[in-house]
Amino acid sequence: MMRYEGNEKLADESSCAGVRADLKMCLLESECCRLDKKTPRQCLQDNSVPPECQVLRNTFYECKRSLLDNRQRFRGRKGY
Repeated sequence: MMRYEGNEKLADESSCAGVRADLKMCLLESECCRLDKKTPRQCLQDNSVPPECQVLRNTFYECKRSLLDNRQRFRGRKGY
């Protein structure tokens, strides 16, 4: 999880924005994007990303899923 110093905020204020930003940075810093010069989408499709990015991808999926699940309305959104 990325830490933001002081009054820094994401430009994206939507739901799951923090998880999305962390996943994006994780993918861009992975060897697949840096050394192989692939796009993050290609790296995800090839399953050639580190386990940390896989965990963030699953967290992002659960966060987006909780927006559609009416049961989650009472429990709150997953993610951060």
